[in-house]
Amino acid sequence: MSELPPLNTDTIWAILKEDLDDDTVNRLVWHYLGYRYDETNQHWDNSQVSEDWKQDYPEPPDFIANRPPTVKLTRSIPKPNKQLLKEKLGFKGYKIGEFDPRDTRRATMANWLLSYMTDHPEMVRTES
Repeated sequence: MSELPPLNTDTIWAILKEDLDDDTVNRLVWHYLGYRYDETNQHWDNSQVSEDWKQDYPEPPDFIANRPPTVKLTRSIPKPNKQLLKEKLGFKGYKIGEFDPRDTRRATMANWLLSYMTDHPEMVRTES
């Protein structure tokens, strides 16, 4: 697996502007949920994943392609952090008619990552 970009506001903007591909965005969320790929054994290690996620998704879900895991991701964002994209980044959202479910899912993932950054600054790698 290739190296992940640092988790910082530039990366969050890159997600929103689609400067990062879907696979990289998925891998970022997987990483911060605790999923690790074991190259030696060629399988996903979920020992660092919370029981709630591990039970529903023993392997990391594709948040871009599937709605249910994105709904779970949305629900896992603490209420005070629901508007972080707007409050911290000034993100105004997408214009009606100019977005699709994929854009909405990427925005959810960006908001979840920003929430993670806010609540767990000690766990976040902010530099390359």
